[in-house]
Formats: sequence, structure tokens, C-alpha cells
Amino acid sequence: MVKPLKNIRVIELGTYITGPAAGMHLADLGADVIKVERPGTGDPFRAFKGGLYSPHYQTYNRNKRSIALDTKDPDDLAVLHDLVATADVFIQNFRPGVAEKLGAGEDDLRKIRPDLIYCAISGFGTSGPSRDRPAYDTVAQAASGYLRLLTPPSNPRVIGPAIADAVTGQYAAMACLAALLERSQTGKGRRIDISMLEAMCHFNLDSFTHYYSVNEVMGPLSRPVVSQSYTFECRDGKWIAIHLSSPTKFWEGLLAATGQEQLKEDPRFAERLERIKYQDDLIAHFTPVFRTKTRDAWSDLLLEHEVPHSPAYDSDEALEDPQARHLGIKVEAPSSELGTFTTVRPPYNFDGAPETDVSAPPVLDEHGDEIRDELARRKAS
Repeated sequence: MVKPLKNIRVIELGTYITGPAAGMHLADLGADVIKVERPGTGDPFRAFKGGLYSPHYQTYNRNKRSIALDTKDPDDLAVLHDLVATADVFIQNFRPGVAEKLGAGEDDLRKIRPDLIYCAISGFGTSGPSRDRPAYDTVAQAASGYLRLLTPPSNPRVIGPAIADAVTGQYAAMACLAALLERSQTGKGRRIDISMLEAMCHFNLDSFTHYYSVNEVMGPLSRPVVSQSYTFECRDGKWIAIHLSSPTKFWEGLLAATGQEQLKEDPRFAERLERIKYQDDLIAHFTPVFRTKTRDAWSDLLLEHEVPHSPAYDSDEALEDPQARHLGIKVEAPSSELGTFTTVRPPYNFDGAPETDVSAPPVLDEHGDEIRDELARRKAS
């Protein structure tokens, strides 16, 4: 398998999602990511549902090695510093000032490895009035204006996965790659600071562009209305999603697939801008129509008429779709904890070859002896 980062070593002193997600993206590209964890308990995400191997932890920690170190112990701190001497990238996602207390601040580590890429992830940045505020996914979504785009207008509640955490980790990994590329040309390291607030504001760019360009404050229905996106329940209780965008042929295909050609003459739906204006009426019209057939039956009809659509799968269905199976998106690896670890492979295809080789998330300190032996051999040589 292609491993573009096979000669890159990353030391990750990360917990929960943002730091581990950044490390996972680099590990997926072949980097040797060594996860440094607290002895006994490890990353707090390990015990999110009891035990030390929760699905939350598994999600962001595949393809890594684990070593347990207590940086308050001089001997363990020395091991961490020895690791940094071999590293290209260091990732931490503590509140500003915490890494310094752990002996893992930039100044300390750069003395050991001058060309280190030092990546510090925070909630609100390294300065300013909110610098020391605790931040988790929902906080960052809310502060960036993104939460309002997901929350139901009535009976508001937080919904969906940890988007801000995952997005911040991905941005951090991309910044590390850019810094590594620059270092290959200049020989100099960089400090990368990225906050969840900054990452989510950038991810929410479309909303801010609309506001500053046309003074539109977007809401949860703003995009689905103009993109003509719909979700309908079918006769079997399953859902189907449709995205018509702007080409007229997709609207006409929907009418043909559903036998609703008479709507061409309805002034509310004859033109795209009118369909946008009367989307609630359109949804009300099609809701009982889609309840007359099963999801599979509608999928066949929509496919026949080239309407952009997909079954709205749950996680127990999505990877069994024929196209997902063809692409080999689901991959497996042996696991001492699970027997078989099943996950989603990285999305990259290098020179036409997908990356299907993964290793299960490590148990706590699984590679501690191995890593210490490597350091000892390095010193001896």
C-alpha cells in the first residue's frame, strides 16, 4: 500500500477528539503516530462508555502506537523528550499553558528538536478574553454560528455528530502537512496554533459570505430551499433523499418518476424560483406520494429518470450499498480487544489504489516496551 508519510513520526499528546483526529489523519497517510497517554487511565475517551476501549476512542485512534507516560515522573518525561528527538510533528490539544506544565511546551521541545512542527489545538485561541474558557464540540459549533444551521427552529436541541471536533482535527492535519512541505524546502520547523473557533468559522464560510455579501442571515432551511433538497419517508418507513439543484432536467425527471407531470402547469412549481418560494407546498404535495411505494421501488424509478438521489441510510446499511461494497470502504483488521476491528478506510486512492491497510486502535501502553526498546537501540548506536 502507498504510505506517503511513511518516514514521518508524530508524537500525539492528545485527548478526546481534536488532537487524536489530527493524528489519525496523518497515521492514515502512513505516519508513525505514537500516542502518549496517562498511565492507568489513558485518553479519557477510552472510558467514555466504561472500560478502556470505547467506540468513541476507537473512532479516532486507529493506525497508532500507544505508550503510557507520566510526565510528572522525571524518567517518563525523559522518555517523552527522547521521543520528541526522533519526531517530525508534535500534536497537543490542551488549554493554553497546560502543555508547558507537563514539560511539553514548544520552547522545551524545540530545544530538543529545532525543526519540529509543533501543533497546538485549543478551544478559543492562545489570547483574548475567551482564551481560558473550556470548550467542547457544541461550544465551538455555537460560537461559530454553525449550531444555528443544524438546530430545529422549534423545540431546539443539539443534534448530529461532533462536527467541530472532527473538522478542527482535519484542519490541524492539513496545516501539519503544509508545514512539513515547507520544512522540506527550508529545513525550519513551525508552530501551528489552531482553535476550534477559528476552524469552525472557516468551515461555516458560506454562511458568513451570504451575510457580508447580501445581508442574509442563514438558517437551517436556507440551503435546502435553494438547492431543492428533500427527504421523504417511504411506504416501508425508510427515507429517501433527493437533491435537484438547478438543472431543469432533474425537476422534470422527478415529475416523470413520480407520475406528477401535472405539476408542470401549476404556477407555484413551474419555475425554479417559484419552487423555492413554495417549497413547503411542494413538500406537502410529495409527502403522501412517496408513502405509496417502498424506498427500493422509488430508488429504481429515480435512477431510471436520472434524478440525483440516495436512500437515506443508517450506519447499519450505508456500507452494504453495492457502490460502497465495490469501493471497499469497509475494512477490517485483527484486534486483541474486539477480535475483528471494522472501520472505514481512508478516502484516498493513490495511483488508482485504495488504502485498505489499517491497524486496530491500540490498547493502553500496548507498544510501550517496543518503543522504549527502539529508543534504547537508537542511543546505543
